[in-house]
Amino acid sequence: MTTAMLFILLFGCMLMGMPIAIALGLSSVTTILLFSSDSLASIALKLFEATSEHYTLLAIPFFILSSAFLSTGGVAKRLINFAVDAIGHVRGGLAMASVMACMLFAAVSGSSPATVAAIGSIVIAGMVRSGYPEAFGAGVIANAGTLGILIPPSIVMLVYSAATEVSASRMFMAGFVPGIMMGGILMIAIYIAARIMKLPAQPFPGFGQLARSGLIALGGLMLIVIVLGSIYGGIASPTEAASVAAIYAFLIAVVGYRDIGPLKGVAWRKEGEGMGSVVARNTGLMLLALPKSVTHPEVRKVLVDASKVSMMLLFIIANAMLFAHVLTTERIPHTIAEVIVNWGLPAWGFLIVVNILLLIAGNFMEPSAILLIMAPILFPIATQLGIDPIHLGIIMVVNMEIGMLTPPVGLNLFVTAGITGRDMVWVIKACLPWLCLLLFFLILITYIPQISLFLPEYIDQLKGY
Repeated sequence: MTTAMLFILLFGCMLMGMPIAIALGLSSVTTILLFSSDSLASIALKLFEATSEHYTLLAIPFFILSSAFLSTGGVAKRLINFAVDAIGHVRGGLAMASVMACMLFAAVSGSSPATVAAIGSIVIAGMVRSGYPEAFGAGVIANAGTLGILIPPSIVMLVYSAATEVSASRMFMAGFVPGIMMGGILMIAIYIAARIMKLPAQPFPGFGQLARSGLIALGGLMLIVIVLGSIYGGIASPTEAASVAAIYAFLIAVVGYRDIGPLKGVAWRKEGEGMGSVVARNTGLMLLALPKSVTHPEVRKVLVDASKVSMMLLFIIANAMLFAHVLTTERIPHTIAEVIVNWGLPAWGFLIVVNILLLIAGNFMEPSAILLIMAPILFPIATQLGIDPIHLGIIMVVNMEIGMLTPPVGLNLFVTAGITGRDMVWVIKACLPWLCLLLFFLILITYIPQISLFLPEYIDQLKGY
């Protein structure tokens, strides 16, 4: 009875158009008050624990702030220039370079909509000017942008880690190979389509220009080394790496590239200026500018915007954890686990059920809420069937990627529609051929666990575990 009322209230609130966070919280509180033996004090306690006891969740605001600085600054444009110089000369190379830029930006942002917005706002119009169909460019970017939650660091992986107590570092390791693999599949498909459609290729700019664009983009690329290198090397936890990433992103946007803040537009070197003078002048400018940066209107706007996104996401997480608390208190996951195990369902059959459930949920809910609701239910069943929790996590993340592209709540669809100025039906049609590739990739990830587990197991061997 309690279980039925909990889900009836949740879906009833969602059908009325209530925001998902409020629907989760209201259904949980109402169930506790009217149908559960749990105390009222548990509501306040669980909301407090949701944002204070899960150390891993502290990384989310830092990664969001890092992404905000990089999105506002010109990091995305520099990564795109480097990608175009690297592979733009291949037929369909501009679209392939867009995928490469999405992969690079995903590795510094951790967000799928941010990746689509930062890269898509530049490259979709560029592809159209170069002779690509607009639908082709929009579909490529919307799908490549989903790599923002698969290639580490990923906010969605942090949420899964908080929900299941699985190591966030191992999740980041597990997402690296699948992310590179999915990017490679997209590039191969683009190349085949480009040959058939006779899409243009850019002239090769030469190794000198490639080296220059790589050096210019190095400021953004170094963030990948700092974050993933420190986590994979065991130097820092994901939360510590995220805080360093936020500071580095601030410095690279304000002092390094000077795209925002008090030094905006100030050249690093004047004509005829010697190296000693360059170092002295820039050191002096940096010391003068840093105290003013925090109060600068552009920097302040980035901080405010990042705070809004963080509060929104953490509010969803807190209410979803309250919902998960009700599930656990009523022993719903354990009951479902016992029923499915008693059915004698094999692991491969259970994974089919998992994918179907998550694909359906992805049509209606935000990824973080889905993970926090479904992970406590699916996790104990998976462990009893011998499925690795890390493997289950990557399967869930890939399902969330697909959810980013399915109406009516697909976030990447809305971002792409905003960039192109097209209606939602047009964007869905543009994404559909590429979505089939994601479904094929989901099958590979589901039934070849070593794609996900190879890197974490290999790093464990290197560390002597």
